[in-house]
Amino acid sequence: MTDSAKPAAGVDDAAAAMEPLEPTPGAILRRRMWAHKGLVIGSAVLLVIVAMAFLAPLLAPHDPYHQDLANKLVPPVWQDSEKATWVHPLGTDIFGRDYLSRLIYGAQISLLIGFSAMLISGVIGTALGVAAGYFGGRVDMVVNFIITTRLALPVVLVALAVVSLVGNSLSVVIWVLGLLIWDRFAVVMRSSVQQVRSLEYVDAARAIGCSTLRIVLSEIMPNIVNNLIVVATLEMAHAILLEAALSFLGLGVQPPTPSWGLMIAEGKSMMFFYPWLIGIPGMALFALILAINLMGDGVRDVTAPEGRN
Repeated sequence: MTDSAKPAAGVDDAAAAMEPLEPTPGAILRRRMWAHKGLVIGSAVLLVIVAMAFLAPLLAPHDPYHQDLANKLVPPVWQDSEKATWVHPLGTDIFGRDYLSRLIYGAQISLLIGFSAMLISGVIGTALGVAAGYFGGRVDMVVNFIITTRLALPVVLVALAVVSLVGNSLSVVIWVLGLLIWDRFAVVMRSSVQQVRSLEYVDAARAIGCSTLRIVLSEIMPNIVNNLIVVATLEMAHAILLEAALSFLGLGVQPPTPSWGLMIAEGKSMMFFYPWLIGIPGMALFALILAINLMGDGVRDVTAPEGRN
C-alpha cells in the first residue's frame, strides 16, 4: 500500500508544479498600466516635456534671451519662404530671438509654476478637507464657511488684483495661484473622507486605540489617494493655464522670461500675419495640459481598488 501511494503523490506534485503561478500584485499593476492607452500616451508626452525642461541648456540651440533684430520674424522651416532656415527651425519672434530655444526654456516655467502651485494648494485644501470630513460638526461648519468664501471670489480677478498690487515676480505668481486654487482639494477630500470614516477598518483602528493622526494617515489616506491624484493633476493643469492667462494679460511672468503664455501674448498683435507665433506655444500648452490630464486619469483607473484583480 505504501509503495503504490508513492507514484500517486509524485503525480500530484508534478501536476501542482505544472500549474501556472498566480501573478504578483506588481505584475498585475504593470500589466494594467501598459494596457491603459491614455496613461501610456500621457506619461510619454509628459516625460518628453519634463526631459526637455531639465535638459534645456543642452537642447536649446541658442540663447533664449539673445536678440537679433536683423533676423526678426524668420518663419519656421515648414513654411515656403526664402527666409526660413534650419538655423532657427521654429523661426524667430519680433525681437529676433530663437523660438525653439524659448519654447524649450518655457517648459521650465510652466512645469515649475504648475507643480509648485499644485503643491501649495494641495497641502492647504487636503488639510482642510480631511479635517472637515473626519471630525464633522463645528469643524465641518467652519471649513464649509471658508470654502464658500473662497468660491465667492473669482480666481482670475483676484489674481489680477493681487499681482498688480504686490508685484508680478515668479514667486508671487506661484504663491497667488497656490493660495487661490485649493478649494477643489478641500471639497473632494471632505466628501471622500466622509465616505470612508465610518467603514469597519476605521472603526477597528479606533477601537484598538490608534491615534487620530495614525488613523488618517494609515487607514483613510491610502483609500482616497486616487481622488487626490485626479484633483492634483487637474489643479496642476489649472495653474498652468492661469499662469498663461496672467502672462497673456501682462500681469504674469514678465519679459524677457521665456513663458508660453508670454510668447502667445507677444505674438497676438501679429496673429493674422504670422499665426505660428501663437500657434507653436499654444500647441505646446495644449500638449502639456492634455498629457497631465491623461496621466492623472490613467493613474486613477489603474490604482482604483475596484480595478485590482
